Amino acid sequence: MDYLNGDAVDVAAFAHVESGPSASGRLRATPADFRVEEICDVELSGEGEHVWLWVEKTGLTTPQAVERLAAAIGVAARNIGYSGLKDRHAVTRQWLSLTWPIKQALPAWPADDDLRVLEARRHGRKLRRGTHRANRFDIVVRQVDGLDATAFAARVARVRRDGVPNYFGPQRFGHGGRNIELSQALFSGRRLSRGRRSFALSAARSLIFNAVLDARLRAGAWPGPLTGDVFMLAGSHSVFAAADTEESWDSLIARAARGDIEPTGPMPGRRRDGAVSPSDAAAEMENRVLAGFPDFCDGLAQFGVDAERRALRLPLTGLETTVEGDDMRLSFTLSAGAFATSVIRELVRAEDMAGRG
Repeated sequence: MDYLNGDAVDVAAFAHVESGPSASGRLRATPADFRVEEICDVELSGEGEHVWLWVEKTGLTTPQAVERLAAAIGVAARNIGYSGLKDRHAVTRQWLSLTWPIKQALPAWPADDDLRVLEARRHGRKLRRGTHRANRFDIVVRQVDGLDATAFAARVARVRRDGVPNYFGPQRFGHGGRNIELSQALFSGRRLSRGRRSFALSAARSLIFNAVLDARLRAGAWPGPLTGDVFMLAGSHSVFAAADTEESWDSLIARAARGDIEPTGPMPGRRRDGAVSPSDAAAEMENRVLAGFPDFCDGLAQFGVDAERRALRLPLTGLETTVEGDDMRLSFTLSAGAFATSVIRELVRAEDMAGRG
């Protein structure tokens, strides 16, 4: 396990589709080099007791932005909703919402370099977690070196065609990849606060999923399916096992090639009645990896985390790349919950400068 160094996860050691990219550079040299914008399909009515705010934040986590907004307008932070958590070391635009009396004039919103309210519109419902459909990224990698234009063009074409491995990114494993320390502590019996326990459980599940995906890549079993795979319908969380359908294997392969269905990997935890499981070659590979994490698998189940499945492939749309001097700009759109770093790592070896200096 080259990706697990004692009590730290080295995300860079997970397998690439082919060999790693030759080009290298610096990611997030400034927050403005990493821009994220939510794509939300909700049509706001313009009336109602809820106010939806289109905000831009810089150098703040989403909870920090919520706290600052709450303090500025005199409401409790728990009464401000958001759809997704956004990176701190970035310039991000996202929706927030709060309840505000219909007959009361809207407050003066904070307007500083770190947090700006760009738009405020009323709506009949509050914003709930997971409402946005996707995120658009505009990323600049600085001081790019070792770029082979021909090889890079081939990588871009492959990523546009096949997508990228759907790894959990380094954010999931904390600074230096050491959230896995919390997982080890938790499953050895140490008591953790609620927040740290959540980090521990998430890191453990993410590591195991990444390990299965790494094994698939090293075996040449990506992006296509293995016999016995569990598939997820594109754009949903609905899954079915190849063994449980009368559809021919050739048809399943063709549907996977079109992106109608996606092979999945495990998010371990407590198995529910009727849970779908892989068989044949897919089960053999998956079980071999899971056998390397017995304490984590047992611990996740004991803490009541429900087992789930996650797509092994991450498709993306609108990938555009430009090189300007020593800098490279990457723009693309991903479904909500996906990691932009999983796209970047297939195109350029980018050293993340976030939080340094």
